[in-house]
Amino acid sequence: MSTLSKNLNQFQSYNICLKDTVKTFTKGLFYMLFDEVYRDKNKLLVKDTFLKITAKLQLKHAETLWQNFEAEFVAIREKLDLDAIAIEKNDPAAKNLTQVYLAYPGFHAIAIYRLSHALYKLNSFVISRMMSEHVHGLTGIDIHPGATIGESFYIDHGTGIVIGETAIIKKNVKIYQGVTLGGIQINKSLTNTKRHPTIEDNVTIYANATILGGAIVIGANSIIGANVWITQSVPANSLVTYQTEIKIRTRKK
Repeated sequence: MSTLSKNLNQFQSYNICLKDTVKTFTKGLFYMLFDEVYRDKNKLLVKDTFLKITAKLQLKHAETLWQNFEAEFVAIREKLDLDAIAIEKNDPAAKNLTQVYLAYPGFHAIAIYRLSHALYKLNSFVISRMMSEHVHGLTGIDIHPGATIGESFYIDHGTGIVIGETAIIKKNVKIYQGVTLGGIQINKSLTNTKRHPTIEDNVTIYANATILGGAIVIGANSIIGANVWITQSVPANSLVTYQTEIKIRTRKK
């Protein structure tokens, strides 16, 4: 055994190779939801991969956990179909639903969020977070699996979006790239506290808006303009904008 191996063996092992296994598992789940041929051929393989992950993590009652998770698949698919319809309906660049399912990173991120959220609710915190980090790396969209997101969720472009663990997003919400739904402070003592905002029905949040704080509520039917910074609640039916002066001058030749 090399000196390096001897030195490293004094440290605890964290099964880092599970990152690749969870990547395979997450991809398989996504395919199973939308591809009947893949599902028929690979559903047992996806389950076996899940059981391998739980064994490595030394989780108890893995078979029951899988059964409870699998029981959520139909409801998850129904919600995702509503999400896809919302994207196709609102995005003028979306030519059809097939394009949304196959080529939209926002939809991909929402799909993995809904799957990981189901595991999060079953107290499978490590696997659910690994799934969300995998799709974060692919899409640039960071949705914590603990967040609560309602039906017909629309993400446009999506790169740079951050949605925190205790955020609540209700129905028919639209979010653009660079939006942060975050906490107003970072303190370990706040672990069991609502730290992230609540977004009511039919709200639109444009690019690079930042909304911080667990007590913050963005009222229904409101529009949050680009680049705003919000740390107080907004009433229903509001329009919030950031004003800046832009000067255009003729260049001298």
